Amino acid sequence: MSFFQSRDGTQLHEQTWPAEGSPLASVVIVHGYGEHIARYDETGRALAAAGFSVRGLDLRGHGQSSGVRGFCNRFEEYVDDLDAIVTRARAEGLPIFILAHSFGALVTPFYVMSHPSAIAGMVLTSPFWKLALAVPAPKVIAGKIASRLYGKLALPSGLRGADVSRDPEIAALYDRDPLNNKNATARWFTESSTAQEALVGRASELTLPVLVIAGEADKIAAAPQARVVFERIGSKDKTLRMLAGQYHEVLNEPKANREKTVAEIVEWLRAHANAVKGATASVAGGKLRG
Repeated sequence: MSFFQSRDGTQLHEQTWPAEGSPLASVVIVHGYGEHIARYDETGRALAAAGFSVRGLDLRGHGQSSGVRGFCNRFEEYVDDLDAIVTRARAEGLPIFILAHSFGALVTPFYVMSHPSAIAGMVLTSPFWKLALAVPAPKVIAGKIASRLYGKLALPSGLRGADVSRDPEIAALYDRDPLNNKNATARWFTESSTAQEALVGRASELTLPVLVIAGEADKIAAAPQARVVFERIGSKDKTLRMLAGQYHEVLNEPKANREKTVAEIVEWLRAHANAVKGATASVAGGKLRG
């Protein structure tokens, strides 16, 4: 178990999965809201077995990291958390890719927009770009008022294991996991909502290679919004995969489904890692010839 600090000194928990053999690239995993990085152990081990050096973090207020559960003063604090772990990955001297889920897939585009040359590409699963269920207007207004007066006010999020995965064992584990936070704070809600709105207008700034994977039966993140934002992304190298019948946690769906999804991610990462290495070798060869 290891810890490191974000920009403001917040202690963040890190988990790593060393690559088997010589690593092709580094992959940073970013979890969703209310969960933690240990839930990605199966995915981390699969990527490591495929030749990637993998690390992930618990964002502030999540898992074993410090901070008030599910709270931030500013959305940008999560961007700072991501920057801190990408900086650690950079020490390996490998191409860096981000694999981000749900809320992590909301944070990652803003990180990329503020650090456009830091990574080589991103894989975004079930991006939390809009809630699947509309929030009543009075509740939104109440949330904004609470955010200003007492941002740490926490109310039940209503998240249940049966809503995130069709695998009954994983759903049961989700419900009894003591590190999963079942509340949402007023400030987190308003900061996230503002970021969601901003992303729609700024998606054209995203020009890195991107793979977006969403479950069409997602009960938490609005699957149609994944297509809306995807179509606005400025990258010429972008792929959208909508998985029929699948729930929010596409990496935790029944075994056959999740293994197929991970295999697709590995294939995408390998192709893009090799493309980066090939381009780097070509540039180096040109300089030598010059």
